[in-house]
Amino acid sequence: MEDTKMKEFMNKVKEMEKGQKLDLSSGEDLSIAVMNLISIEEHLFFSGGKTGQTKYYDLLNDVRKMRVDLMKSMIKEYEGEVWCISKHLLAASMRVMEVGTKALKNDDAPKAHELFRKSYKLYTMFWGLNLGLMEGKEIKKINISEKEKPVIKEEKTVFAKMGDMVGKMLDCCRE
Repeated sequence: MEDTKMKEFMNKVKEMEKGQKLDLSSGEDLSIAVMNLISIEEHLFFSGGKTGQTKYYDLLNDVRKMRVDLMKSMIKEYEGEVWCISKHLLAASMRVMEVGTKALKNDDAPKAHELFRKSYKLYTMFWGLNLGLMEGKEIKKINISEKEKPVIKEEKTVFAKMGDMVGKMLDCCRE
């Protein structure tokens, strides 16, 4: 059954590759901007709570409206919880990346690298979901908390193959 899903996934990717190469560099930039807007929303919330000043909540609402507007340009069609899943995948990716950066600053490179790997998994899940490379129900089957075994070229997981393909399509250097 898992083999069938992999074949379906690979067929979707091949169909996309037959057409023109996808230029997602603007989408990548926009997704990073959305990540930062989500972080700004969080900081405004905490600033409002810590200071008791409602001006931070007013700003939060303005930032949220902008974030929603920008997300609409990236997530054109969605069903069920895909919008919310997408937002949380980006937010989690950003936070895990930030924790990884702090670990790197504290000279804990192995921990940082593990966190960066998880952050990137979350990020590729966002793109896989929103490029139609995976269905929402498939997300439940991916346990990102498990330590990934070293990947052997012939025996990559469904997620590793998807990450490779999304990585090939996402090329921030293409203009």
